[in-house]
Amino acid sequence: MDKDLKYTRNIGIMAHIDAGKTTTTERILYYTGRTHRMGEVHNGNAQMDWMIQEQERGITITSAATTTYWNYNNENYKINIIDTPGHVDFTVEVERSLRVLDGAVAIFCGVGGVEPQSETVWRQADKYGVPRLAFVNKMDRAGADFLSVVHQIKNKLDAHPVPIQIPVGYEENFRGIVDLVSMKARIYTDDESLGSSFEIEDIPEDLFEEAEEWRGKLIEALAEVDDTLLERYVNDHASITPEEVLSALRKSAIAGIAVPVLCGAAFRNKGIQSLLDAISAFLPSPVDKGAVSGVDPRDNTEVIREPDNNAPMSALAFKIATDPFVGRLAFLRVYSGVLKAGDTMLNVRTGKRERINRLFRMHANKQNPIESISAGDICAGVGFKDLKTGDTLCAIHKPVLLESMDFPEPVIGIAIEPKTQADVDKLALALAKLAEEDPTFQVRIDPDSGQTIISGMGELHLEILIDRLKREFNVLCNQGPPQVAYKEAITISAEFREIFKRQTGGKGKFADISGEIMPADSGIRGLQFFNEIKGGNIPKEFIPYIEKGFRESMSNGPLAGFPLDSLKVIVKDGSFHPVDSDALSFEIAAKQAFRRYAGKCNPVILEPIMSTEVVTPEEYVGDVISDFNRRRGRVEGMESKAGSRVVRAKVPLAEKFGYVTVLRTLTSGRATSTMEFSHYEEVPADIAGRIVEITKGKIL
Repeated sequence: MDKDLKYTRNIGIMAHIDAGKTTTTERILYYTGRTHRMGEVHNGNAQMDWMIQEQERGITITSAATTTYWNYNNENYKINIIDTPGHVDFTVEVERSLRVLDGAVAIFCGVGGVEPQSETVWRQADKYGVPRLAFVNKMDRAGADFLSVVHQIKNKLDAHPVPIQIPVGYEENFRGIVDLVSMKARIYTDDESLGSSFEIEDIPEDLFEEAEEWRGKLIEALAEVDDTLLERYVNDHASITPEEVLSALRKSAIAGIAVPVLCGAAFRNKGIQSLLDAISAFLPSPVDKGAVSGVDPRDNTEVIREPDNNAPMSALAFKIATDPFVGRLAFLRVYSGVLKAGDTMLNVRTGKRERINRLFRMHANKQNPIESISAGDICAGVGFKDLKTGDTLCAIHKPVLLESMDFPEPVIGIAIEPKTQADVDKLALALAKLAEEDPTFQVRIDPDSGQTIISGMGELHLEILIDRLKREFNVLCNQGPPQVAYKEAITISAEFREIFKRQTGGKGKFADISGEIMPADSGIRGLQFFNEIKGGNIPKEFIPYIEKGFRESMSNGPLAGFPLDSLKVIVKDGSFHPVDSDALSFEIAAKQAFRRYAGKCNPVILEPIMSTEVVTPEEYVGDVISDFNRRRGRVEGMESKAGSRVVRAKVPLAEKFGYVTVLRTLTSGRATSTMEFSHYEEVPADIAGRIVEITKGKIL
């Protein structure tokens, strides 16, 4: 089985909060025989939600991996599944999972349709070119509308959804599905306890016409990959076999042209077996995805690694987790070759060798030891010394650097301190472990106050981390109010000339530089540095130190010490002293030039703006909008959805603290809201002045 990669599927389950990801995963594990009892999210006993915080809150916080097997067309398929969180604060878990997966199942609520976080995860899947299926869940709920969700997938996500099923009945009358490939109906019996009992029947008469219409649309969609199908459909549609449709649909799905759409009700155990069939039939194997390309770190040439056990070993570490029993676990996706327990590999980032002592096949937080892992598979390993998320492991004499991952910057921070002096060292150790696990969690010491500041993606993110400090590391903390992660930017250019000289008893210091500081070109992050010095006025070996001086200065802006995201510096002239000039002199000169002249470039403060969506009953719309206005928000649109109004707005994060509580009060607890980071925007001058005063300690 393991030898034939054709039958391996590496998939992720992704969706908005409460669309039913974990419930669907639990049903998949049950029907594939991986578990013998269905866990329920609301009972806190779901297999994949193993963290205490997940069980208490009924949400997924960390992506959990498992492996199961499914028999489809008399072939045994191995399915590696990663169940990802839906909450925007834990978006890093989705990002790093999609980077290493071959396919994904996007789950949509039959009532809510395409919700904000659905759009975020869809964009992440687009970024990594991951083919996907759509599963419209909760078809048994009041207000469920399958065709409306298909319409939203097309319009909101700019995708090409192709229904391969339509529901038999809606809401409480949902009792089965029509398979548009075989043109048969799967009617579930009333035995709710199992839901696995169903009868294959002819399509009910009242649905036959609709099924014919959607079957026609399915064939039309496939004409893009197989133009003979459409011709045959027009001439004699009865001659098209289900096998031909499946083959064309598989081609279309893997190419990312079409998104097959299925429906069901996971909680009622309906539609899961056909979803497993679709995963086996339409999502790609590592062989379909083909070779992965990387770079040889020795000479920067492109290197190809085939998904073949005989190729040189290459793997990507996509997640680091701390386990109380085995220590630090690295989740690995092996792209080529075979990794055996006890092997020594090269970590391309550090250039050092890493030994993997033991390998595990994961099932949520349980480890099953294995001796080796083949190309195209996912596992976890222990024993490494210095491995981070995004590192490439490869054969020592055949190095390759695979594309790493980008993670969003934290937008919110709080100051914390341990309640007892005895916990100071324990806190530092615990924070280091948590920061290693989560690339969107950052820890820094404020240079002015000496406080420990932890930063993350949102209030919930930091709340969970502080809870983990208490439960996993036994460190109780006092915490300050939330702080927004502001940034600074300069808006105009300024010429600079900086001479740094210092004469002491022995050798002195001397550096002289001049040029221009200005805002970076649009779309550029970091430092744009240009050297326009002619004729060796400054020796070449000192130029990188001038660049280093400006780059390091960007972490401390001229207004209130917030970091700059981008800056452009052109060094045009300067001079040096043959004895007194050295690298450090030019680095200090650059830092002094930034400090003195950046303030003349009309610096401004930037604040994070959040995309917010509120679903509220009609009668509270006015209150919700006036509250947004009070919070400096811009309402960008409104629409009706399932008897409620959806209000979309952009609101500064600084005005959003405690918003959920206020919204509950305004709407008698009947509205829900979601928010995610959108962009940075300039703060109004009066508020910027106040931020500067508070930051510099002039007022409290």
